[in-house]
Amino acid sequence: MDMLKTFFEIGTDPALFDGMEISRETAVCEQYMGKYPVISLSLKDVEGMDFRTAYDVLGFVISDEAGQLGFLLESSRLTQADKKKLERLMEADFEKPALLYGSLKFLTQMLFKHYGIPVILLIDEYDVPLDKAYQNGYYPEMVSLIRSLFSQALKTNPYMYFAVITGCLRIARESIFTGLNNFKVRTISDTDFAGYFGFTDGEVREMLSYYGIEDAFGQIKEWYDGYRFGDREVYCPWDVINQCDKLRAWPEAPMEAHWENSSSNAILQDILAAATETTKSEIEALISGEAVEKVLIPELTYADLDNDDDEVRQTYLWSVLFATGYLTDAGKPENGVHRLVIPNREVRGIYEKRIRAWFRKKVISDTARWKAFCGAVKTGDAPKVERLFNEFMADSISIRDTFVKKEMKENFYHGMLLGLLRAEGSWIVQSNAESGKGYTDIRLEVPAAKTGCILEVKYAENGGYDRACAKAMKQIEDNRYAEPLRRDGMRTIHKYGIACYQKTCRISHETERCNQAGYLV
Repeated sequence: MDMLKTFFEIGTDPALFDGMEISRETAVCEQYMGKYPVISLSLKDVEGMDFRTAYDVLGFVISDEAGQLGFLLESSRLTQADKKKLERLMEADFEKPALLYGSLKFLTQMLFKHYGIPVILLIDEYDVPLDKAYQNGYYPEMVSLIRSLFSQALKTNPYMYFAVITGCLRIARESIFTGLNNFKVRTISDTDFAGYFGFTDGEVREMLSYYGIEDAFGQIKEWYDGYRFGDREVYCPWDVINQCDKLRAWPEAPMEAHWENSSSNAILQDILAAATETTKSEIEALISGEAVEKVLIPELTYADLDNDDDEVRQTYLWSVLFATGYLTDAGKPENGVHRLVIPNREVRGIYEKRIRAWFRKKVISDTARWKAFCGAVKTGDAPKVERLFNEFMADSISIRDTFVKKEMKENFYHGMLLGLLRAEGSWIVQSNAESGKGYTDIRLEVPAAKTGCILEVKYAENGGYDRACAKAMKQIEDNRYAEPLRRDGMRTIHKYGIACYQKTCRISHETERCNQAGYLV
């Protein structure tokens, strides 16, 4: 959107586009570059815990854009009444809603009066105010406000040349676009412009080559590629740019989840909270690298997410996951049915974190059983630990024995255990802590009881529990993972080798006891 504004806006510097492909389109540049007044605003920050706060924030966004047009106060083509009204917009004087409703149309009219040229209107992230309103309970009021604002600005506005509006969700016409004609919708399933909404393989290779970090291509592809727009496969630009910046400074920099930190991930929490057994099974398939087939609804209203019909609600939730980038098409949809997959490793990690958070909340709410589990870990009652953890997992979401790498499966179960143990606030719990000659999965200390525990998690491929348990116990001994616990004065040390496969586990256990000097007894 910034690029569009820069290209079209009166007074733009043509040198900004030197060397770009558009500069070779000389006829287009001569006709359009720097020839139009532009109004550009983003609604990404229009939110609040209540409608009045969000209303005021929207007013400030409009006011800021009006402030960019302060030169119009000196225009001989505007009347005093025009200038007085413009000053009210600049001061965010929106006590009367009608002024806010008509603000964008008024600004296009003032620019048209001044230049005699129709205006280009750019509105970015138009659906964010609706999303926040839905989450905070004032959705109908926000729909009414956005509908009024857009209707006046976009419907039969003689002062506007064209408008471009972007957002994650394609909001249904009956929601905010009522009565608008002659607009074109480009979704992530369309082939038009598909290669321009993300980086392609060739563009990523060229970028990495420019910075001399070509060796990172495989990891970049695994973490950030996989989105399918129309008939093209693309990378998330935000991720690639940020990771290139890291790698440019340090070629050994680990891959990071950049997009995750720019999104609330609330929709994943919603679908987990409402998950039926069928839904949980489908999520298991997704995080295991499989596809699920769904008929999606292209046009949404947030009100539909609260539909009393569970099947309808689930359809809308899947549609939102697709529209917001948590899922993508595995291929071309057939007869309206989409084969949905998680696009890449970063997004799979988001699912796993949300699942662990949901699992932890669900388990800890069963206070008696959770406390029994923690008590069994502390006392070394391995059969009870095994029984309770199996009960927890039977109620949860697992990872299947399919396409996901073994170490990622182990991390999944490791994270579940870690969440349960860290909830016991009086314990010292460390993950991947340096111990002896390596890093143990989980090391914990119960200072009051002078008790320590080592938990090593293995994925039991094809149900090979005994082999995986033996491997875990051998690793604990060979790498001397218990040494730091002895140095810290732990007199009882429990060692757990935990083998997990789908929704079950098996546990091997040994206990050692030390005297006050830290020697085995």
